[in-house]
Amino acid sequence: MVRWDIFCSVVDNYGDIGVTWRLARQLAAEQGHAVRLWVDELDAFVRLCPAASASTEWQRHSGVEVLHWREPFPAVEPAEVVIEAFACQLPPSYIQAMTDDARRLWLNLEYLSAEDWIAGCHGLPSPQPDGLQKFFFFPGFVAGTGGLLREAELLARRRAFQADASAQQAFLQSLGVVRAADTRLISLFAYENAGLAGWLDALAAGAQATQLLVPQGKILADLQAWLGDAQLAPGDQRRRGDLQIHVLPFLAQDDYDRLLWCCDLNAVRGEDSFIRAQWAGRPLLWHIYPQEEGAHWNKLEAFLALYGAELPSHVAAAHAAWWRAWNAGEGMEQAWPELLRTWPVLQQHAERWCDSQAARPDLATALEQFYLNWLSYAA
Repeated sequence: MVRWDIFCSVVDNYGDIGVTWRLARQLAAEQGHAVRLWVDELDAFVRLCPAASASTEWQRHSGVEVLHWREPFPAVEPAEVVIEAFACQLPPSYIQAMTDDARRLWLNLEYLSAEDWIAGCHGLPSPQPDGLQKFFFFPGFVAGTGGLLREAELLARRRAFQADASAQQAFLQSLGVVRAADTRLISLFAYENAGLAGWLDALAAGAQATQLLVPQGKILADLQAWLGDAQLAPGDQRRRGDLQIHVLPFLAQDDYDRLLWCCDLNAVRGEDSFIRAQWAGRPLLWHIYPQEEGAHWNKLEAFLALYGAELPSHVAAAHAAWWRAWNAGEGMEQAWPELLRTWPVLQQHAERWCDSQAARPDLATALEQFYLNWLSYAA
């Protein structure tokens, strides 16, 4: 049994802890490793794992040791594989302890991107002081990258759930949602977005009724402004025209997966929900995390080019215009009707894209193989 330490510094959203918690669970359950997840903000972890405690320094969930990462950092023996997620800085005392044994693999797990340069940088070494060396590990969508997080039975479970109408109905009812016949079901999880009002206007005036399922999150303030409500809470429902809005609680990861599987379209944000929406096999709308000087637009365009490469040109154009409007925060009232004209093609493409990505090694398997290859080389 190999010991793995994963360090996660929560910034201001749930993508970082979402990715590291999923990865930790998979490494423990499927690879059989002893995994410690060090988290500096336990409150964020509890939102994803309701069985956890925000006041407990050490706890075990799903076969993973979860520890509060704080100062002063305790004196512990470093693991054989050490992952610093998203360029967080390891505790100096921990780095010092790593110098005692050169047979430790230090990985910097980077953010997901479809940009061309990712494959060229994946796996490159970065020499550190005291003779240590860490490696850049890039998740990605193409050969030569680290792949995407995907549990071994994920797609089989998803397809079985999507084929079981009664299971979907029971799950939605547990959230206080009764799906009406011939209604489009959309989930909405996004950052603040000035373009929401235009999209909601279009949905409310649409030819097909829509039920919009909105887990608690930053987008609620914009939704409240559009409705003219001072405060929305889980369980609240509102109707305007042909749009029915359901406010949901913040969901644990497994329940959020099921929500994505129930919906015809999923609007997602950041990295973790973005990946899970792709495994849902349904059309998706990505709200990428905004970066300084508009650096996020390069990442958005790189993914659009990759995702749309096998789409008819007019479908790819409508899809890209829709994503650009959402991320620019304007023009959704024009982009949405154009997008709907391509809907059957996008539905088929979403499943094909899922299958093509699932044909590649998943992130946990790629990490395991990288470690084994490194171990052979180091020996």
